[in-house]
Amino acid sequence: MSHYDYDLFVIGAGSGGVRAGRMSASLGAKVAVAEDRYLGGTCVNVGCVPKKLMVYASHYREDFEEAAGFGWTVGPRSFDWATLVERKNTEINRLNGIYDGLLKNAGVTLYNARATVKGPHEVEVNGETITAERILVAVGGWPSVPEIPGREHVITSNEFFFMDALPKRVIVVGGGYIAVELAGVLNGLGSQVTQLYRGPHFLRGFDDDVRHFLAEEIRKKGIDLQFNANIAKVDKRDNGTLVATLEDGSTMEADTILYATGRAPNTAGLGLEEAGVELAKGGAIIVNDDFQTSVKSIYALGDVIDRVALTPVAIAEGMVFAHNTYGKGGRKMDYRDIPTAVFSQPPIGTVGLSEAEARTKYGEVDVYCSEFRPMKHTMSGSDERSFMKLIVDTKSDRVVGLHMVGPESGEIAQGFGVAMKAGATKADFDATVGIHPTSAEEFVTMREPVVRAAAAE
Repeated sequence: MSHYDYDLFVIGAGSGGVRAGRMSASLGAKVAVAEDRYLGGTCVNVGCVPKKLMVYASHYREDFEEAAGFGWTVGPRSFDWATLVERKNTEINRLNGIYDGLLKNAGVTLYNARATVKGPHEVEVNGETITAERILVAVGGWPSVPEIPGREHVITSNEFFFMDALPKRVIVVGGGYIAVELAGVLNGLGSQVTQLYRGPHFLRGFDDDVRHFLAEEIRKKGIDLQFNANIAKVDKRDNGTLVATLEDGSTMEADTILYATGRAPNTAGLGLEEAGVELAKGGAIIVNDDFQTSVKSIYALGDVIDRVALTPVAIAEGMVFAHNTYGKGGRKMDYRDIPTAVFSQPPIGTVGLSEAEARTKYGEVDVYCSEFRPMKHTMSGSDERSFMKLIVDTKSDRVVGLHMVGPESGEIAQGFGVAMKAGATKADFDATVGIHPTSAEEFVTMREPVVRAAAAE
């Protein structure tokens, strides 16, 4: 019989921590989970879920306008931000309750309090020392804002979902998927949006054709997208107006400045370094393939280890940890060919390697591209276009990259992700009968590769 209070103590009740905790409990472990903010972590409360709900909301303006092309007459309309936030909060509260039930039904003890690491087998909660054979840290990430004068006047994605009112003029700072998505939401709901990114092009790490195509589509929708632009300081006038002074000396005014410039592992003040846990320069916890830290009894997974910061990845890591620790073992986390979506407007769906990555890895690749006006927009009046791309390893004929910009691209990429995980070749794609008329059929009807240089760009 264990002489510890728990077999496993999990710090953080986000997607990864909850999955690891309840799966470990189902495999016979005595488990406790501590969370001092909200059950479900970033994704449920200030990430994926509320963001997607707001993306839905922001699409209605276009839907109303496009309906006229199909014979519909839509009368006077208006948008109320307070109603959206209230309905969103109700849904998030419902999900918080579901997470609470999942843990309790699995026999997990839940501490609604902050926990800190006090040693290899000790955590402190509410002034009480609790022992555990293993400690799992799954505290996720936290928005980071650069140290600029006036940073106290800006908000992050955390505060965005609880704003009192929809601002008329917004500056969104950042070039990652969060910045792109929230800029699209604000634009769709009626704000005047300027998006600034300090680099030459946003969405670094995505395929270059996708990045450039999306930039064109975003600008067509009215977002003032500016690259090689960054804020040096922010001042607040007596009337509440914010004045951003850019690094080139120019200024612009806004009612709200939203920083989405990345998230940092939320490890500060947890007592990890004092316990001997090795951290990377940015605060990420260094782990091996079994999610074990430099202290054998302490583990970590999810965004806090800074590998692939996606909710489904954290959940998968939690499953691997639970089965290897309390089950039959033998599992390894596979980070290849993870389907990913960016809920931009239009959205991105992608699986596998970008063209540049594929050329670096395989040398010679065949590239297939298609750009077209979706069938819906032949009557809607919208000038939005879609883009699709396949990257094929020439030697093996295996499809190693699939990318799309257009409606339902996330749904489409998920299905093709299964095929690519199974090692599908271009010949397999060609032999598959498409569903007509759909955008997805384009992926199985591309016959001629575009001409590209063999060397990596």
